[in-house]
Amino acid sequence: MAYDPKTGKGLGRFYDADHRAFKFREWKGLKDTLYDYGRWMYLYCFMAAKLGPYAPQMVKGMLRYRWLVPYLTAANMVDRHTIGQRGKELQYSHKQFFSVLHHSVIKVKEIMQRDANLNGNSKKAEALRNNTVMFDEMTPSLIMMGFPTLDWIDIAMMSVGMPSEVDQNSCVYYIDAIEHFGLAPDVCPEPATECGVAVTDDYPRVGKCYVTSSMPCDGAVQQTALMTRYLKGVDIFQITPPQRINEPEVQEYAVKNLKKAIKFIEDEMGVKWDWDAFWKNAEMYNQMAECMIEKWDVNATDYPQVCGAALALQREFEFMGAACMDKYMLKTDLEVTKMMHKGYEHDSKLGVNKPKYRCIVWACPAHYYTNFANWADLCWGVRCVNDMEAMLSYLPITIGDKEQALKDLARCYERMMMRSHTNGGYVNLLDELWKMCDRFNVNIVIMYDHVSCRNVGGLHGLFEDEARKRGIHLIWVPHDVMDPRTVSRREMRDAFNKYMINVFREEPLDPTLLDYEDNLSW
Repeated sequence: MAYDPKTGKGLGRFYDADHRAFKFREWKGLKDTLYDYGRWMYLYCFMAAKLGPYAPQMVKGMLRYRWLVPYLTAANMVDRHTIGQRGKELQYSHKQFFSVLHHSVIKVKEIMQRDANLNGNSKKAEALRNNTVMFDEMTPSLIMMGFPTLDWIDIAMMSVGMPSEVDQNSCVYYIDAIEHFGLAPDVCPEPATECGVAVTDDYPRVGKCYVTSSMPCDGAVQQTALMTRYLKGVDIFQITPPQRINEPEVQEYAVKNLKKAIKFIEDEMGVKWDWDAFWKNAEMYNQMAECMIEKWDVNATDYPQVCGAALALQREFEFMGAACMDKYMLKTDLEVTKMMHKGYEHDSKLGVNKPKYRCIVWACPAHYYTNFANWADLCWGVRCVNDMEAMLSYLPITIGDKEQALKDLARCYERMMMRSHTNGGYVNLLDELWKMCDRFNVNIVIMYDHVSCRNVGGLHGLFEDEARKRGIHLIWVPHDVMDPRTVSRREMRDAFNKYMINVFREEPLDPTLLDYEDNLSW
């Protein structure tokens, strides 16, 4: 435990109202401090090696795009998620988060190579653009499994999704920009931010065509409509997975829609779908899904290993951003899975590292406070053993059967982030929660209450009634997904603190984490 009751020093002392970064680095003991600092150095050396050759474009990019600057603070994001950790937990987190940042840095490099806004009349950049398909943040790039000769970049993930989780204030400018255009301030900040990036002309021009989807909420549907007007001269295809995703009758439509998307890319890019490449990439997807299931199985025991954001964010970016085709992410999955089994054997044999409380996280999280579950563990001993954002498509893709493989691929799009639980009726959001509580043996749910979302808000009373029947503690934590001005990190912590103090009658493990100011911090 990082808190010293004799001196009163705890992890809260690293935060300061006047500092964006921690006031100083945490001493974790000689071995862990050296490892922690070594990983910090390794991240920045990797960024320098990959982005250094494109220094002129990076400088122009930072002057041109506000969203690019937060990438410089990536190490602070890792620090927020590793504070208070030691030993194998520290290593799990570093490896999981580096795989996410490894992929992000590579994609930033690819943007620098081909962006029309940064490369002027470069023929090389133009050739790269003509070989690249652009994607929306809420549209997995899994369809590119069958196009091995093409590149793809998720322009919204790189300019909205990732920066919002690195720097809590990265979206504020874009939200204000679109509200000045007349958008109501109670709209979900995620599609609002994406629209704000569009109207300020801050999307990179890196591809020949654009693939989006029908997101499971009205705000995102309107965002797609605005993007179709913004991306002038670029042909657009919208993948539209069915709403009633549990019903077998709609799967035929889902496959037809996917085939149309494949045909769109073939016609736009002048290439043909490659089944051999698809089988190879599907094998990689299956391996990654199996690693995820193994993490779940271990976390369902009394000795969970890879927990909190280290579990959820890595799977989110692996599936949504990298489309399960990143070899480095697969390598990391296999390494962490091996470490995890070793860690479980150690803990179960000695009967150590058993969490005080077990919880799962449900509903849409706050992008600006991805380390909330880590804070709950350090302050109250409430360990998050699974997260709704990690529960993306994990069923295998059938190898060798073309029609069944397309059905499996369509299912992946139906079970992508957000859609997997907010579409198909309340059974996927409400009833699924209680199944997960049983599977992971938890009686606490951190229920994220996204104040601008109408989807989950409509089930508020049903959640309360069903939780009461089952004796499950439902702790509602308000937030506004990408706008920390509506509900700050401090206010989120305060909601959780009140429940632990007034209902559980608990004392915090680290009193210095109860209340501190971090509105300015990244």
